[in-house]
Amino acid sequence: MDELRDADEPVDETELAIEGALRPTSLAEFVGQQKVRGQLQLLLDAARIQQRPADHILLSGPPGLGKTTLAMIVAHESGRPLRMSSGPAIQHAGDLAALLSSLTPGEVLFIDEVHRMARSAEEMLYLAMEDFRIDIMVGKGAGATSIPLDLSPFTLVGATTRSGLLPNPLRDRFGFTAHLEYYEPEELERVIERSAAMLAVDLPAPSRAEIARRSRGTPRIANRLLRRVRDFMIVRGGGGDTATVDAALDLYDVDSIGLDRLDRAVLDALVRRFRGGPVGLSTLAVAVGEEAETIESVVEPYLVRIGFMGRTPRGRIAMPAAFAHLGASHLDSALRFDDL
Repeated sequence: MDELRDADEPVDETELAIEGALRPTSLAEFVGQQKVRGQLQLLLDAARIQQRPADHILLSGPPGLGKTTLAMIVAHESGRPLRMSSGPAIQHAGDLAALLSSLTPGEVLFIDEVHRMARSAEEMLYLAMEDFRIDIMVGKGAGATSIPLDLSPFTLVGATTRSGLLPNPLRDRFGFTAHLEYYEPEELERVIERSAAMLAVDLPAPSRAEIARRSRGTPRIANRLLRRVRDFMIVRGGGGDTATVDAALDLYDVDSIGLDRLDRAVLDALVRRFRGGPVGLSTLAVAVGEEAETIESVVEPYLVRIGFMGRTPRGRIAMPAAFAHLGASHLDSALRFDDL
């Protein structure tokens, strides 16, 4: 039972609404990605002037940078409804046919992780994107027939974290492709300032800068850390100064540069157990008790980006900066860096 409120007291839906409102609803409110915002604004304005659906849009980039938010903004600024789905949910051509045939004219269809769709669905999508029609096969064997089905014109917004896995015929059918970049600390401070105002959290500039520094260049992480700081202030008090931010994020195992428990476990194993490497991905995953895919897709990109880990043909290696961050000597491994 929640001891902070009576059992019969209703849940405050205002707080839930504020949490959802952290997403900006227009390109003017969207922080960062200045070049992509300008390109999208031009594309949407041209479609509005010509009174037609916008061209299909492909958004690529690491998780948490705003691909879903931009899809919502495209629908909002186009004045069109938004239909949301994901690649893993479309495992058969029939799943996609049912989704496409139910779209209303001009509707925006957002497919997250579009590279994970079934191959048969991808091939159906080619014709749908280009000619706004699909062919449905009826029957089997020699008696099978193809029935063409016209679709209402729509705008597809696809999002992917691994654009290299998209087949070229699908990628070429998007009229506009954008790659989202990691955010600079100053941009994250603006994200945190906006979110803090909406959550009624009083944070001075140094505290916002501290959260931004630990957010790994990602707005989603920045907002998540902000909510944890807010919870800490509500439960344990504190005035929102940097000491309070430090205490809150230390409680959740987020260190001074944004590394969490799993990041540090991987680095610790690489540095101390394997003396800096090289070590294979599967061996490293077993050493920390995680799946290799988790290490490769969640932990490794950030460690490589900040220069803590390197990838070589012989395996993963710890870079000198990782030794320095963990307070370990890398003199014994220095010769190996020159040999790899």
